[in-house]
Amino acid sequence: MAKKTANDDPLAPVTLAVGQEDLLLDRAVREVVAAARAADADTDVRDLTAEQLQPGTLAELTSPSLFAERKVVVVRNAQDLSADTIKELKGYFSSPAEEITLVLLHAGGAKGKGLLDAARKAGAREVACPKMTKPADRLAFVRGEFRSLGRSATPEACQALVDAIGSDLRELASAVAQLTADVEGTIDEAVVGRYYTGRAEASSFTVADRAVEGRAAEALEALRWSLATGVAPVMITSALAQGVRAIGKLSSARGGRPADLARELGMPPWKIDRVRQQMRGWTPEGVAVALRAVAEADAGVKGGGDDPEYALEKAVVTIARAARSRGRG
Repeated sequence: MAKKTANDDPLAPVTLAVGQEDLLLDRAVREVVAAARAADADTDVRDLTAEQLQPGTLAELTSPSLFAERKVVVVRNAQDLSADTIKELKGYFSSPAEEITLVLLHAGGAKGKGLLDAARKAGAREVACPKMTKPADRLAFVRGEFRSLGRSATPEACQALVDAIGSDLRELASAVAQLTADVEGTIDEAVVGRYYTGRAEASSFTVADRAVEGRAAEALEALRWSLATGVAPVMITSALAQGVRAIGKLSSARGGRPADLARELGMPPWKIDRVRQQMRGWTPEGVAVALRAVAEADAGVKGGGDDPEYALEKAVVTIARAARSRGRG
């Protein structure tokens, strides 16, 4: 979810939406437009690219109107504005026009940083819209979406949705909206599975779960389906690594309540319970073998081998056998 500064009035004279997450940037714009139209239904909205905001355009757009109408001026890719236009904007920040709300969408980073610094110094409202590259961030986003819709979803359901949908926030938001519209009561993992079975089975984490549980045939089936539906091999090796490392971490940890172990190992409590079930057939030697298999597969899918699919199949079979090493010992 986008983070905002203390100045959280969407009708502030200037709003900065900073980041590269398109969904959050669009939401920042929609929030300002909605607030403006709630204040004045006839609000005029001008949505411009950096190329369209030429020197002199800002003065034209913000000049007093005979009808005293409220106006929202949106400028996208503000980091690409010309030096002359940036100079005009810096002057505007010190004396913004009444009934005008200026929204600048900026990718962040070094390009156009002077514009950001000037707007911040002038007290602009800021909405952070960073790209969500970490699974934990996407998981937090899904939880926030359910909360914003006034609905409850279990941690397992949120994780299953992220596993099934992937990294596209628009698709995640759409999935949450669909589930909340169609399902009454608490949304659990079984509900997510019913709605997104094909995609969930294609997820890299399903491959990893079946492998560390020693279910080689099911893991291979999930692997082939994942590859056929476009899941990147590096995502699968990453999931396998996470699954095996979780087994190793929990097997070497002291006993305790899931909440205590979660803090110690950096896992959510629900995952502690899942990993406990998965680790029953594992030995320390099996963990070592599985980690070597993951490392070899990772090298294979990153150019160290001729056949990434074979490298993954070999790793999955080795991990599944390692999961049964206690029974064979």
